[in-house]
Amino acid sequence: MVIRLSEQKIYFYKGRQLAGISPISSGREGMATRAGNFSVMEKDMHHASSLFGDYVSRDGTVLKREIDVRKDPRPPGAFFDAARMPYFMRITGATGMHEGYLPGYPASHGCIRLPHRMAEIFYRESSVGTPVKIVP
Repeated sequence: MVIRLSEQKIYFYKGRQLAGISPISSGREGMATRAGNFSVMEKDMHHASSLFGDYVSRDGTVLKREIDVRKDPRPPGAFFDAARMPYFMRITGATGMHEGYLPGYPASHGCIRLPHRMAEIFYRESSVGTPVKIVP
């Protein structure tokens, strides 16, 4: 896989043959996706973030959205509701590719978001060890 941050696109190759292209949303300003050569280290179809999500009340009311557990104190009585990251393919300790919202510009906390259908296909067609090159 080759991710071109300037294009906000990912290219999936089988050998030297281009097999698929998809739009992405990479890391936003201050949380930029790091360029370099990586590989898929782990795959988890039903992954949930341990860092990002919402604080919710016992009845499910969202008290604070898009929190970072390392920075945002938990309100009394609130529970952490982890952000879902379906079709997660980890490429570094905290960065991966997964299904997510694509607003048309870099908007994530550093991960590479893919549209649902493409996340599903790329997940199915890749394996642990698949090379991933991220270029500016």
